[in-house]
Amino acid sequence: MTARLEAERETWSRLRVTRETVAEVVAEMSGSDEAPIVERPVEPSAGDQPVRMVGAIMVPHWREGLSADALPDVHRDIVEVVADASTPMQAKQIVPRIGLPAVTAKVEGTRGKLKRLVERGWLREDQPGLFALAHRTAEARGRTP
Repeated sequence: MTARLEAERETWSRLRVTRETVAEVVAEMSGSDEAPIVERPVEPSAGDQPVRMVGAIMVPHWREGLSADALPDVHRDIVEVVADASTPMQAKQIVPRIGLPAVTAKVEGTRGKLKRLVERGWLREDQPGLFALAHRTAEARGRTP
């Protein structure tokens, strides 16, 4: 039962990443700078079955004054872990710190998110596989390790 649950969670995670990627590609193709559509439940009326409207959660490009709070939860967690680190980190070091099991599938999924954060200017990858914060904001500088 646990193995099946883990497999379903992995499938759900992959679908979520795929949905984000498709939404980003569509937004880039349309040249739209609109705010991302977020997932939100729709209140059912009496007797109706619950319905969920699903949209894309996109990672915005970093710009001055934009905090990590603008990121989806898992991406924000990744940025916070990297910001707290004194040296660049690998995906396999980040995974357990964001509360995921250190299995290959989770490490690879996190690596994809790290690459997306690099593309969007939140992180930098000075050496292959080593990720560090791209911009030291006042918020990140104020933290104590």
